[in-house]
Amino acid sequence: AALADFRPEPGTDSAVRDFTAAPALAAHTSVIAVVRTPSPEGERYVYALTVLDAVSDAERALGVTVLVGGPLVVLLTGLIAWAVTGAALRPVEVIRRELAAVTADRLGRRVPAPGGQDEMTRLARTVNDTLERLERSVTRQRQFVADASHELRNPIAAARAELELALLKEPPPETAASLGQALDSTVRLERIAADLLLLARLDAQQPPTLHLVDLSLLAAEKTARRRSARVPPTLDADDPVLVRADPGQLERLLANLLDNAQRFADSEVRVTATTDPATGTAVLEVADDGPGIPPEAAEKVFDRFARLEADRNRASGGTGLGLAIAREIARAHGGTLRVEPSPRGARLVLRLPLART
Repeated sequence: AALADFRPEPGTDSAVRDFTAAPALAAHTSVIAVVRTPSPEGERYVYALTVLDAVSDAERALGVTVLVGGPLVVLLTGLIAWAVTGAALRPVEVIRRELAAVTADRLGRRVPAPGGQDEMTRLARTVNDTLERLERSVTRQRQFVADASHELRNPIAAARAELELALLKEPPPETAASLGQALDSTVRLERIAADLLLLARLDAQQPPTLHLVDLSLLAAEKTARRRSARVPPTLDADDPVLVRADPGQLERLLANLLDNAQRFADSEVRVTATTDPATGTAVLEVADDGPGIPPEAAEKVFDRFARLEADRNRASGGTGLGLAIAREIARAHGGTLRVEPSPRGARLVLRLPLART
């Protein structure tokens, strides 16, 4: 009776549908098919039924496998891809780190070239060739500056001597004024040549001759010699503040800082020499109450021939090499020289490793 209305559609010979009418099959998934077939007695219908428990079990098993194993497969695939990609790009990271370590003072560094003839090896070789050309170019430039500065010293000194001798002969006032201006320009040119020669020597990374130096005593001597300046410096120093340094270079560094501070100070130049036990460094500060250094120019002032707008408006402006020389001397001694915040004016802070006694 349950199959009495289950017949093939007109024009078809068979039909299929789910079958759950029998109570015994209620808990199972069953499919029944009917086929129309002719016979001498008329049309007959043949029914066939199958229970799909095995198929259902397989579908459930497949679903569980996909739900549980799918994320694991994706995770495993991602880990494999990450490991393979990391291994492939590891030489690139090594090259990047080596290039980041290349500076104007460390042009001799080269990136490691992996073996083989692949793209990574060719990249490393190209980078090394570029670094080689850059090092040769910089070396030639530094050598030219050193040679030119050295060769200029004698002619400039001779010209200065001739101008001084001419002024001693008491020429007419007009001639004396011209000679005086020429002498001032010659002295300035002589100072620039000396500064360039010193920078060339510092660029060559010649290790300084180290001696035990008391930074407080050195600051006291330099400030005492400037008592008659337009703005005499004041000193606040611990005793002693010992460092290992080249006394001549350290004296030049302090002189440049004092020149810069006294050039722009309104009424006060302060020199402080202390120790910082927390970092194991000697600290020398030179501060003034002048117009100060804008935060955006805190690094620019250490560039060679750097001239801020305030400098250009001063007739007594420097050559633009003083602070560059001071920083190079600090670096040569394993220290730092920076512009640090100040409520008024400029504040330059030198830090050097304390001497081990």
